[in-house]
Amino acid sequence: MIFYLVSIINQKHDCSMATVKIKFRPSTIDGEVGSIFYQVIHKRIARQQKTDYYLYAHEWDERRSRIVLPQFNTLRRLYLSELSDKVEQDAKHLQNIISDLEQCACEFTSDDVISRFISNKSNSSIFSFMEGMIDNLKKMGKIRTSETYTATLRSFKHFRENNDMDWSDMDTDIMMAYEAHLRNKGLSANSSSFYIRNLRAAYNRAVDKGLATQKFPFKHVYTGVDKTIKRAVPLKVIKQIKELDFSARPSFDFARDMFLFSFYTRGMSFVDMAYLQKRDLANGTLSYHRRKTGQKLMIKWEKCMQEIVDKYDSNGSNYLLPIIKPRSQIEERRQYIYAAHNINRCLKIIGRDLGLPLSLTMYVARHSWASIAKSKNVPLAVISEGMGHDSEATTRIYLASLDTMAIDKANSMIINSL
Repeated sequence: MIFYLVSIINQKHDCSMATVKIKFRPSTIDGEVGSIFYQVIHKRIARQQKTDYYLYAHEWDERRSRIVLPQFNTLRRLYLSELSDKVEQDAKHLQNIISDLEQCACEFTSDDVISRFISNKSNSSIFSFMEGMIDNLKKMGKIRTSETYTATLRSFKHFRENNDMDWSDMDTDIMMAYEAHLRNKGLSANSSSFYIRNLRAAYNRAVDKGLATQKFPFKHVYTGVDKTIKRAVPLKVIKQIKELDFSARPSFDFARDMFLFSFYTRGMSFVDMAYLQKRDLANGTLSYHRRKTGQKLMIKWEKCMQEIVDKYDSNGSNYLLPIIKPRSQIEERRQYIYAAHNINRCLKIIGRDLGLPLSLTMYVARHSWASIAKSKNVPLAVISEGMGHDSEATTRIYLASLDTMAIDKANSMIINSL
């Protein structure tokens, strides 16, 4: 559609109309191309915005305000079809701007609409748009998500050799080439899918903002998640890890203790462990909110957990575990990242020494708790609740809200098996 009419109600609630029209300005020279321009009319005041979309007068339908596609000239038809998509994209963009101004219930003029349109058009490139997304995520405190998009943007920039492009130029060929680039670098199907899914999310957001027309450029690339190799170890391996003597190797001792603490606490993720506060432990219960989902979990405090906490000096710190040190010159999040790296490095060596067929990491503790709980006939719903799962697949298996006593009983049974 090339003609849009949008109703706007101003603060006085009178019926004023904001109109966006797509028009063609023919050349003053016969036989030369003319150009398309947009006209925004609000409260009887009209403002125009020119474009660099050029076509001949016979290629424009004045009555219907749309581009006419030729039947026989394939190259010209392709050019005009792309031009028509861009015009439709701009029209949607202008419509979205008017809708936004309407929702904020503020007075605005035709100039305001044009100004926003020009400003947003300058951010229609992939690099600048994603950089803006990343900045906004950081401002909202969504640091992990911002890091995910940062990694994706870095990867796509490498593929593009730092040559930016507009969202409107994204197509299936580019995405297939990007996927091939990722696979040629040795990335697995899941890893390449990770980057492509993030790029798709950014693309869909750009479409919503009217910066691109939905052309489904991701339909020929893999965006699924393959089943990964099992990352759980049996109870006897957990016992082996617990009984290892690392008295002369403090870094390995600490890595083992953090692994066990995660296992004891129903597979608590390392980031949640790092940010546990002493005040989270009260009246024999450890309470915390999962940073990934915001879900609140409550865990019965067991003797084995206290033994690990008592082992390390945390005087002068509000944190329960010595992962983040408040007096350090290093920013807290970087401390957590460095600690995770060092712990996983030590765990992998421990795993190799034990002859494990998998790479031992903190995540194995989480998988192992679930796997061992299942082997002891703990109901799947109890396991899901205990681990704080928040996916639709998990939700479907819930029959009712579970009593935390059932979860604590299951956890105690697993711990007592050691």
